[in-house]
Amino acid sequence: VEQIVEFADCVDIEDVKEVLDRQIAYNTAIAEEGFRGNWGANIGSVLLKAYGDGVANRAKATAAAGSDAQMSGCEKPVVINSGSGNQGITVSVPVIVYAQRMELPREKLLRALVAANLISIHQKRYIGSLSAYCGVVSAACGAACGICCLLDYPYTVLRDTITNTIATVGGMVCDGAKSSCAAKIATALETALLAVKMSLHNRVFQPGEGLVDQDVEDTIYNIGRMGREGMKATDNEILNIMLGN
Repeated sequence: VEQIVEFADCVDIEDVKEVLDRQIAYNTAIAEEGFRGNWGANIGSVLLKAYGDGVANRAKATAAAGSDAQMSGCEKPVVINSGSGNQGITVSVPVIVYAQRMELPREKLLRALVAANLISIHQKRYIGSLSAYCGVVSAACGAACGICCLLDYPYTVLRDTITNTIATVGGMVCDGAKSSCAAKIATALETALLAVKMSLHNRVFQPGEGLVDQDVEDTIYNIGRMGREGMKATDNEILNIMLGN
């Protein structure tokens, strides 16, 4: 994680600008469509109506709106993360919303997106491509780290944000691509943003508490092992239920 953050700080922006500009444009466009249309359960619109237009809620709602549209057949393209459109929306849209609301420079947003995308991918390498572990947890955690970068929080806050996020909501079940994915995105982002606040107040779950280990890398590995190995039986049972077996 520390090396990812260092890379995000020093990478030549021209090397990443094309793909990240596309991620910003495409994922923002489908989120806006999610607010305009009657897609899925309209989780994004419900969040805004229920909880207002503060930046944290706007970030959650906009990401959820993108999923509302995508999961209900909207044909607008999405730039993915870890093979998933929902994860691509989740990892990028909240960071974009924060940067826009705070009127931050474009380069700062791009560097934050580098960190967000790579931290999400770093977690997924242990979980694997197919698992009953809902991947938007990793993506929401990555988004929260991107927001930490935008706000110039120290590395320790970003590190503890990862621990607090995945120790809380890690293991949320994936039962296929459908409208409830938008609500799972909102839930994961709520947890990730709480994790940031905890970290800012020097509160982090301690080694030995559940799957939390001495080092953030070990905690990421433990959660990944649980998702990859421990949830195999869960994945099979979900498929059996969905197939009516």
